[in-house]
Amino acid sequence: KAHLQQASTQYLVINTGNANAGTGEPGYADAMAICQALADAKGVDVRSVLPFSTGVIGERLPLAKITAALPSALNTMDAGNWFAASRGIMTTDTQPKGTSTQFDYNGTTVTISGISKGAGMIKPNMATMLGFIATDAPVEKSILQKICSELGNKSFNRITIDGDTSTNDSCMLMATGTLDLPELNNSSDPFYAVLKSELEKIFIELAQAIVRDGEGATKFVSIHVKNCGDSKEALNIAYTVAHSPLVKTALFASDANWGRILAAVGRSEINNMQLDDIQIYLDDVCIVKNGARAETYTEAAGTKVMSQTEINITIEMGRGDASETVWTTDLSHEYVTINAEYRT
Repeated sequence: KAHLQQASTQYLVINTGNANAGTGEPGYADAMAICQALADAKGVDVRSVLPFSTGVIGERLPLAKITAALPSALNTMDAGNWFAASRGIMTTDTQPKGTSTQFDYNGTTVTISGISKGAGMIKPNMATMLGFIATDAPVEKSILQKICSELGNKSFNRITIDGDTSTNDSCMLMATGTLDLPELNNSSDPFYAVLKSELEKIFIELAQAIVRDGEGATKFVSIHVKNCGDSKEALNIAYTVAHSPLVKTALFASDANWGRILAAVGRSEINNMQLDDIQIYLDDVCIVKNGARAETYTEAAGTKVMSQTEINITIEMGRGDASETVWTTDLSHEYVTINAEYRT
């Protein structure tokens, strides 16, 4: 946090396999020593270096090993190393996560690239995840913060795998300002809406990539909650369904046990919930109508949807105009195995 107050950040230094959390003052000193080593190597203020750590909690960083690796990392810095970086920050991930796009603005090609990591211990606020997104457009710091906060809430703060939050998480939006464009310093500038729209695609793609690579996951599940009184209410319902072990294990088994979904909605602590107003769909198959099993519903139709690798659950509450979407996974035997054997 102290380093984020610096006028500009020039370097990020990231280690995986060790969270450097629960390590007290020695852990803080280790992080500062790594930042200082990088700052000394490049002749910059130590506050222009941001440290990131993810992995096992409670163990000291291998300080000598990390600082010894810094010269090699600096000597191989290249614009083409995004993929290598995405592999380097993996922990229990099974695959690297990265994306890049370009778009034209008034004859200038603008580039956005990003990487993320995370597969378990995923639940807002935020999760065991790292996200690094950069553009070559010149953007003022407060505008970057505004965009990052708003898009983070629509993406990385809308994913959940196991309902567990983390000691270590970060989402960074950076602008190198290398393009010959006027600096974006006002949200009323026409470029603001264009850039934000393109960034939103990147944020969501990287966030969803974490869910698709969820520990032991076999299903990618979108939970759409519609017609609520407000956003908080919609998210409350969505997360209650997404975090239900009974719903998640039914998803893994491809079991169209619609009662589990309805029960989760019912216990989401929404004031004055009217059962008769609730409709629930698996893709386009109506499973609950007016709070009870839909007359048109068949077990075969429900099972067919639940057998898919991508599933949409839509819950209509009939209470207002607010809607929210959360992305999650099923819960498999493999998830238990991965986390039972994490340190062994």
